[in-house]
Amino acid sequence: MGDTLHARPTETERRMAQPVYVGLDMGASRTKVAVINRQGVLLGHTVRKSGIDFGVTAALCLDSALEMADANQKDIADAVATGYGRNNVAFVTEKTKTEIGCHAKGCHHSFAGELTIIDIGGQDNKIIKLDAEGRRDSFKMNRKCAAGTGAFLEEMSSRLDIPLEEMNNLARQATEMIKLGSYCTVFSATEVLENIRHGKPVADIIKGIFYSMIQRVLEMDSLTEKVVLCGGVVAHNPYMVEMTEELIGRPVLLPEFPQLTGAIGAALYAREESNKR
Repeated sequence: MGDTLHARPTETERRMAQPVYVGLDMGASRTKVAVINRQGVLLGHTVRKSGIDFGVTAALCLDSALEMADANQKDIADAVATGYGRNNVAFVTEKTKTEIGCHAKGCHHSFAGELTIIDIGGQDNKIIKLDAEGRRDSFKMNRKCAAGTGAFLEEMSSRLDIPLEEMNNLARQATEMIKLGSYCTVFSATEVLENIRHGKPVADIIKGIFYSMIQRVLEMDSLTEKVVLCGGVVAHNPYMVEMTEELIGRPVLLPEFPQLTGAIGAALYAREESNKR
């Protein structure tokens, strides 16, 4: 396995922090920045809503992550951007990588061997299969429908008039599960409203929503023995991780910062690019 990422660098690690390498994952929903040093230690990171001005959001995220890393822009040896808005980042001009490549690199850095990576994002889902050396065997992406994505969960949150941050704990409190018959966001919303009208417990409905999302993702492709879950949805809804383990019948691997996988992978690419010079 590659060098280990740490959440809180020691003072010695901070003194060794220059130069730093920056990875930016600009998604349609959230923007993530990771700052690592030459040893691969995660020194700083941040997550913000992407909003409508990607350039401004990227700059704010960079400043915040650099401050956490006790570094500044002159310390940046290289930077790589990925994600939906990767071409809208002023401080990264030509150095961009695909989301698939960055998620693969970020996950394989933490977990060695053959992997199936499941990334549940705000606008799409990805299943990426890697061989033992970290090379991509295949990938599948759900782009055409919001079902199983963070957007689906946000829509259900709105329909139920329950804040997103409360959904996970409510799902845990369910005594039963109200399964949804449709994966379509529109039809599922109608089902949810019908269940509310018939007095079904909200917690049971939310558990059914979680189940529907996981099922939709798992139907995209088969899985290898070692499965890694990442993305903002699982970062904020750990109960989904437990439900996934129950459905596939074995434990899954979870990075320390599931939402930062793409950004960390981009930062690792930046370190590679810098080492080539």
